[in-house]
Order: sequence, then structure tokens, then C-alpha cells
Amino acid sequence: MHPLSLRILGTGEHLPATCVESLELDERLKKAPGWTLKHAGIERRYYAGDAETTSSMGAMAARSALAAAGMEAQQLDCIVSACSVMEQAIPCTGTLIQRQLGLEESGIPAFDINATCLSFIAALDLLSTAIAVGRYRRVLVVSSEIASAGLRLDDAETVMLFGDGAAAVVLGSADGADGAELLGTHFETYSAGADLCQVRSGGTRVRPRHDMAEFLRGACFEMQGRATYRMAAQRLPRFLDRLFDRAQVGLAQLGCIIPHQASAKGLAHLEAALKLPSEMLVKVLATRGNQMAASIPVALHHAITSGRLRRGDLTALVGSGAGLSFGGAILRY
Repeated sequence: MHPLSLRILGTGEHLPATCVESLELDERLKKAPGWTLKHAGIERRYYAGDAETTSSMGAMAARSALAAAGMEAQQLDCIVSACSVMEQAIPCTGTLIQRQLGLEESGIPAFDINATCLSFIAALDLLSTAIAVGRYRRVLVVSSEIASAGLRLDDAETVMLFGDGAAAVVLGSADGADGAELLGTHFETYSAGADLCQVRSGGTRVRPRHDMAEFLRGACFEMQGRATYRMAAQRLPRFLDRLFDRAQVGLAQLGCIIPHQASAKGLAHLEAALKLPSEMLVKVLATRGNQMAASIPVALHHAITSGRLRRGDLTALVGSGAGLSFGGAILRY
């Protein structure tokens, strides 16, 4: 793969209204105090309020990213929603984010790219080529998730893990002065794991007119956590080797790695697989939970605003998603 000129112009994050401490979940789940923190490695996560929507949260993050980029929303060439779960089946969430930004008469194209938890990396991959050939100059990518809407409140495995939130990134072509570029991307999907993490309702598979009770059951997130972890752990090392080969980059060249905040166990496995010092990974899991597609851009935002990632540094964005899929991108910030 030839490197592509690509610059991150600005990033932003939005946290929902309600902070949910792990001690509160211990009480809800009838567990001993400290159980959730011990098993999930998460101190707190945030849940969207009744008035907050995927698009409204995404627009809040977008405004922060645009401000960081020194841009007005009207200067965008394209708006892309990169979420795991849409706000509604039709129209696409990108359209709703456009409206939330006050651009409903602008004509700026808006659409979705969905690869579940890897949606942001998939959008980065596809849009980098569009920017490189001049199709777009300034693109807004938004990942906004309300995971709490689909959780079974009595399912400790998922309730303790997931949080809501949104992140946005403005992408553009680099001017060549600082060498900002996308060096390589790589994706793999193993559909043998398609049933391990799923929401069966919301599309055309489970039809409410045929069986409303089944439709309601299928509207909640279903995860086989142990099986998912085993399948991912077996394939992750080889995937990472292929990602680094495609980018022609060695691990020692990276300033940091920005992973999907899937779980404490998953982050520990990545650390062990790459034989990394703990500080090499950018981690926000403890205060955000697993925010699905928003996890990687939220962690990217934190890496930039905290100074962990500086101009000229190399970084790798890596993760896994339902499917079972793996995705990664190596870029020079």
C-alpha cells in the first residue's frame, strides 16, 4: 500500500448527561460492592438521557471537532456517520447529524459507513482514498453510540461493560509540510463468529408483524463474551503482523497504540501479544466503558488533547468488532 496524504484537522468528544458509577451497578445487579470494578476494570461510564439522541450527541462532538480545526460546518465537503447502531432504520444517521448541525438546506452529502466497532477505522480507510484523489477536501466523521438503549438490565456481562458517548474527527489532505499521512490499513472478517455479538431486530430478519414478542427480545444486545474473546485472541497476533507488514512499519517506531476499548481483558491480551509496556496503549476504558464504534475516536481524541500523540508521531489504531472482524490503520499524525 502506498502512503496517502491525510491530516487530522480536529477532534472532539461529547459525554452524555448521566454518569453511572460501578458501585451503582453493583447495587442494581445485587453484587457485592466492588464486583463490577473488579470484573470489568471500569470505574464509571455514561448513559444518554431521554432527550439525547445519537445524532444530537454526534453533533455536539462534531462542533468541538470543527472548533479544534478552526472551521465552520458550512466548509465541510462530506459528513459521514460511523456508528455501530443507527439512530433509526431510515434515513441514515449521517442525514440526521447534518440536520442537527443546521445544514439541512446545505446539500452537503451525508451517509453512513458501518463496520460495528470498527466503523471509524473503516471510514478512515475509505475516505482517505477519496481525499487523496481530490473527491473531498474536508470530511467530518462522527461515531456516536447509545449502547445503553440495547442492554438487558439483568445481564451483568454486558451492563457492566458498555457506555454511551460520541466522538468526531475532521479529516483533510496534508499540506506536505509535516508529513501527515496514512501509511497502511488492513481488515479481516471471520463470519464464523457472526452470531457471537448481535442485535437481531431492527432490520428485516426479525419482523414485528410476524412475531412482536420475538422482535422485542431481539432488540437487545446478545453477546457470547468468552467465545468472542477466545476467537479474537487466537487470530489477533497474525492479524497484527499483516497490518504492520502492509504499512512497512515496525512496532518500535510507534509513539503509541490506540486500541478499541473492548474490555480490560482484551486490552491486557493486546499488551501481552505485542510485548508492550503498559504506557504504550492509550486507555480510556476505566472512565468511559466500551463505547462501541466511538471507542477508538474517543481514545484518539484523548491521545491528542493529552499530548500522548504529537505532530509527526506514528500511531496504530487497532480493534475488533462483531462479525468477527479485525481492523487497523497506521498513520503519521
